[in-house]
Amino acid sequence: MGDFWVFGYGSLIWRPGFAHVETRRARLYGYRRSLCVYSFVHRGTRERPGLVLGLDRGGSCIGLAFRVPGDLRNEVLSYLRERELVTNVYLERMLDVRLDGNRAGGDRTVEAVAYIVDRAHEQYAGGLDASHAAAVVRGAVGQSGRNEDYVLSTLEHLKALGIRDHWLEQVGRQVAPS
Repeated sequence: MGDFWVFGYGSLIWRPGFAHVETRRARLYGYRRSLCVYSFVHRGTRERPGLVLGLDRGGSCIGLAFRVPGDLRNEVLSYLRERELVTNVYLERMLDVRLDGNRAGGDRTVEAVAYIVDRAHEQYAGGLDASHAAAVVRGAVGQSGRNEDYVLSTLEHLKALGIRDHWLEQVGRQVAPS
């Protein structure tokens, strides 16, 4: 099988954790980045959930697409499934993403593995306003650390890439240390 693409919109941007041979800025249409998943493992617990990002329906999302050599398909998909499907709140999908055309070859659309939120899952938080999201994030801690660190690190990496997410920035301002 040939090379394939993986779309990252949150922690995969700053910690992909898998081998890839190319990274491109990309846009996924029909889904938006949202703190819409209660975290019972990585950034919170069942008793004190945190919030992590999911791709929720509506709008579009700018992130990164990673090109993975075809001979690593099984290894990388196994890694991603272990990482992303811990509680099955995400659904693995092959979706079209539009690669940024700043390189030779111009804009083009490729199919990429993406993890979208399952709205029927108990961990789906829905569309929270920024203040409510910040209240959930503040003080939550899970196996991967403090929830505030997750939000702020994501924002730091988005900013470095020139990607704006105004709603997430609002949450970040409310959880950042004074």
